[in-house]
Amino acid sequence: MALTAITGARVFDGEKTLGVRTVVIDGTRIVRVGGDAPRGADLVDGGGATLLPGLIDAHVHSAPGSLALALRFGVTTELEMQGMNTRENRGHITDDDTVADVRSAGFAITPPGGHPSELMPEGFRPKWDLPPVMPLMPFSSTPEEAAAFVPQLLARGSDFIKFMIDDGSVEGHPGLPSLDRATVTAGVAEARKYGALTVAHALTLEAARMAAEAGVDGLTHVFMDQPHTDEIIRVIKDAGMFVVPCVSLNASMMGITADALADDPRVAARLDSAWDRTLRSSYDRYPQGRLDDVYATVRALDAAGVDVLAGTDASMPETFFGGLAHGASLHHELQHLVAAGLTPARALRAATATTARRFRLGDRGRVAEGLRADLLLVDGDPTGDIGDTLNIRAVWRRGTRLAD
Repeated sequence: MALTAITGARVFDGEKTLGVRTVVIDGTRIVRVGGDAPRGADLVDGGGATLLPGLIDAHVHSAPGSLALALRFGVTTELEMQGMNTRENRGHITDDDTVADVRSAGFAITPPGGHPSELMPEGFRPKWDLPPVMPLMPFSSTPEEAAAFVPQLLARGSDFIKFMIDDGSVEGHPGLPSLDRATVTAGVAEARKYGALTVAHALTLEAARMAAEAGVDGLTHVFMDQPHTDEIIRVIKDAGMFVVPCVSLNASMMGITADALADDPRVAARLDSAWDRTLRSSYDRYPQGRLDDVYATVRALDAAGVDVLAGTDASMPETFFGGLAHGASLHHELQHLVAAGLTPARALRAATATTARRFRLGDRGRVAEGLRADLLLVDGDPTGDIGDTLNIRAVWRRGTRLAD
């Protein structure tokens, strides 16, 4: 296979802009960053563009066609926070360079009748084929049940363990069965025995506190029921947690659609009618929420040194999961993070190097020799204008360029 040399581009390596203009790919790997293009290499002109690591969405739920859609937007890896793509079911994805790669929690630990059951309209059935092996459904109401499910989930191919801490108050279902502190604590302690990463769904401040005090590694949402306090920011920081704010989801929960994103011709050209309708809708379950409060919380977390990761909670092309679309919404999330006060460079780290580090994906998330050639070439300079991430010129997944 011939070498490929991307030349003349500004290179953002996942942490910072480098003073080099050439990146060389050999097969599936990056083999050189800097220097001259090797003789005989296939040349890709990166003039006027910025080369980034392939983006990572740190919170999705896969649907038919969603991994292909994500890749069209330069999202080369998605982290599935509830779904079917555990190790035993994703062999066909690993070597398919027309779709984003994926890692999965499988199904989250939640009580019978707990979140996310309240989100599904009565009688709704997803329109997709069942996988070869159905993931384990770890319904738990006691510490003993949660602890017993952890090794089973890991043995069945979950890449990390997720806990649902949700009483339904934000979704308009107060009194929803929810995990208690002892159950979460027992599950986390068991996961630690296996060296497994743990994450928690938490939309309220008190649920975030419970997760932190139970020793969970990361929050897959930022709370939206009240403004932050200095004390809760300190609790999260002292626990060493990361946070995936999913501001795009919070906006949708407040009834804010993503019409402006759907109207962007750079987005519209990549969406079919179902995803367009979904993006123009919203969850609209917490209209009393304040997006400015969410922005302020994200800004405080970042200022405190908490690792902020970029994720969307994109799911199925259904209007009751509205305001979100795979791939497109990660670019929207980057815009939200900058609106909240992160610099464009910090926002880009949140979708590349920081997420790779916190989710232990040592082979991606950076432009560095020896790593996977998951790359995104965009016109302009997103370290100055974050909106330039949508100026997609080329995408590579494991060194294979996605067809235009």
